[in-house]
Amino acid sequence: MANIQVSVDGVFQSNGGRHPEFDPGMERGGWARPLFDDESLAFVGEYYQRAEAFLFGRRTYEMFLWSWGTGTWGAAQGDNPISAALNTRPKYVASTTITDPAWANTTVLSGGLASAIRELKARPGGELQVHGSGALTRWLLAHELVDELALLVAPVIVGQGARLFPDSGPDLALDLVESRAFPKGIVLQVYRPAGRPAYASDPTA
Repeated sequence: MANIQVSVDGVFQSNGGRHPEFDPGMERGGWARPLFDDESLAFVGEYYQRAEAFLFGRRTYEMFLWSWGTGTWGAAQGDNPISAALNTRPKYVASTTITDPAWANTTVLSGGLASAIRELKARPGGELQVHGSGALTRWLLAHELVDELALLVAPVIVGQGARLFPDSGPDLALDLVESRAFPKGIVLQVYRPAGRPAYASDPTA
């Protein structure tokens, strides 16, 4: 299960706030946080609570470690459902550079990634969730390792930052299985991958 906050123009970078180390040069960070309300925050908390374990790309892992693992949003906020889930459940990070993870209960996946993730997905229990981690999510989609893609689309055009999907890449059909609008305009769209898209015939042919 992949869950990503994204702007209308497809930006997923610096949605919670600017950070010069994690997002150098990003001047318009923090575009999603003001648009969350009690309903959308409750949904996000419930989503995290469904997780049996979490899978991260390196950059997102390091950002979550800084914020939820050891920072002001972290273990001290034990009653926060997001903090509680992240700090008590297994975490896996896809990385070839992290060798000694600082966050407790973390396993580094550095080789044979596809088979390792299939093994994790096959375990009984709750969901293996991916949050953020745009590059990892694209890789997982390309390798048919995503069961559901949940996009929280914020009603804003950021006009700067990394886009979730590049200008050129593999194509994929999606089935919409859930849609919900929250009071401040964030829209949840949950999709399941559905193979290759169908394209209209060339009208000039």
